[in-house]
Amino acid sequence: MLSFKNVSFGYASENKIFDNINVDIDTTVITAVAGRNGTGKTTLTRLIMGLIHPDKGIIELDGQDISNKPPYTLAKNIGYVFQNPDHQLFASTVYEEVAYAPTCLGITEKEKRKSVEQALVDTGLAEKAGMMPQTLSLGDKQRLSIASALAANPEILILDEPTSGQDCRERTILLRLMEKLNKSGIGIILVTHDMDILAEHADKVVVLANKKAAYKGTPRELFINEDKTFDLGLELPESVCMSNELGLDICLTPAELYKKIAIRREANGGK
Repeated sequence: MLSFKNVSFGYASENKIFDNINVDIDTTVITAVAGRNGTGKTTLTRLIMGLIHPDKGIIELDGQDISNKPPYTLAKNIGYVFQNPDHQLFASTVYEEVAYAPTCLGITEKEKRKSVEQALVDTGLAEKAGMMPQTLSLGDKQRLSIASALAANPEILILDEPTSGQDCRERTILLRLMEKLNKSGIGIILVTHDMDILAEHADKVVVLANKKAAYKGTPRELFINEDKTFDLGLELPESVCMSNELGLDICLTPAELYKKIAIRREANGGK
């Protein structure tokens, strides 16, 4: 569990981003963090990573206070993937990029090789180990960023708008990878503005608004209240809009929607 307890933070004393925010994030599932621009989504992740520290309050990971720990001590537990992978890729080859984190952590050469090779296999990049990162597609670069984080064997992986700018195929590959990693035991914190992704893939949701965690719960509980969704500055997912228009119970995914439409047609004699 990752817990924010009465945490306040501002880049300037008169301009607080968070004011006594309290929220528990389940680190065993996929938790989406959403909210209007400027509500502190990236700031929340920077606090978790130790890149910045609270002005007041405590951040705990599994009961341990990590509020003022430096980033390098948290890298063993928490991996971070930037929205723009070019902001974190620097090595000459894909293999060297993935090997950087375990090298910094000082693990043995044998363990490092095993971690790197496994991370490349998990992300589908094993055949591109000798390539220059700069020559990869955007989707491959994003998965390389994930592989670099995975090589340190983190318990939690933070993904900041990971599908931004990607085409449908690359987006699907990445989301399937995200679900696969979560099933393997890695907690996912997904920062996203895409309500369709949030509805279909998140187990829990935290919505930031008014310097607080204004909503904490499941996607279904969020979107079933249309007025609350709009008040928080969010849009309804396409499947929710369509199920509302058709008078069906709320559907979070296209598959769920099609199934309910098929059931209705069958009940109406195929009409």
